[in-house]
Amino acid sequence: MVGESGMCLLPSWLVADLWLLLSVPHSLFPCFHSTVPIPSKASSLSALSLAKDSLVGGITNPSEVFCSVPGRLSLLSSTSKYKVTVGEVQRRLSPPECLNASLLGGVLRRAKSKNGGRCLRERLEKIGLNLPAGRRKAANVTLLTSLVEGEAVHLARDFGYVCETEFPAKAAAEYLCRQHADPGELHSRKSMLLAAKQICKEFADLMAQDRSPLGNSRPALILEPGVQSCLTHFSLITHGFGGPAICAALTAFQNYLLESLKGLDKMFLTSVGSGHGETKASEKDAKHRK
Repeated sequence: MVGESGMCLLPSWLVADLWLLLSVPHSLFPCFHSTVPIPSKASSLSALSLAKDSLVGGITNPSEVFCSVPGRLSLLSSTSKYKVTVGEVQRRLSPPECLNASLLGGVLRRAKSKNGGRCLRERLEKIGLNLPAGRRKAANVTLLTSLVEGEAVHLARDFGYVCETEFPAKAAAEYLCRQHADPGELHSRKSMLLAAKQICKEFADLMAQDRSPLGNSRPALILEPGVQSCLTHFSLITHGFGGPAICAALTAFQNYLLESLKGLDKMFLTSVGSGHGETKASEKDAKHRK
């Protein structure tokens, strides 16, 4: 939509929805203001330029498939391919990562060539994305940087399954219970386990309310914007792996706490039963002496 002044305008309902989603003050284009701190003035200008190009240049469909890449973690006999959308490419070029042409080409598994960076930039320009030459990345490169979102989410799902089905919560709990089998410690240890269980539940409930965008989805926020923006930063830097992975680890730890409490209850019953047995034996000995 073009206004009388010749400026490109967005529909008011779209601006309102996006402003509510990101919970930031209106500025030039609120829907492209990052929910995470931008490292420097230069990257801020770059992000603003990217936002402008994205809006005016016309990314017609963020869900459009830009390319497909083979998974990095699959076995050779079962290589998976993951679709990379235009929206995902835009996220990789935006804060917190701000990938340059070289790193983005590596993520997209493009063969290195003399004019590879220029070809990639030209292809991005055709879909409305601006990737300046000589750009510097904003975040440290980790192994997670090489993963596309589809594979990162797949990895998180498999990690969650393994934590739930294979983590030896009962064996670990029984081992540590044997290290604290002193009857005088049982009550204090149970209190500590219950306190740890409560703290862990509070944190797990917080993570369950995380509404970081996944792919091109934009779920409604539950947490305060200040907390959610930090969780969104973590999700973006791990491409959707971080939040589910922490939830999976918390589930494993909660299972350990539950098994520990069960073990303590058994120890309580054993100590009470042995106490009654000793009392009856002493009474019998006393009668026999009489």
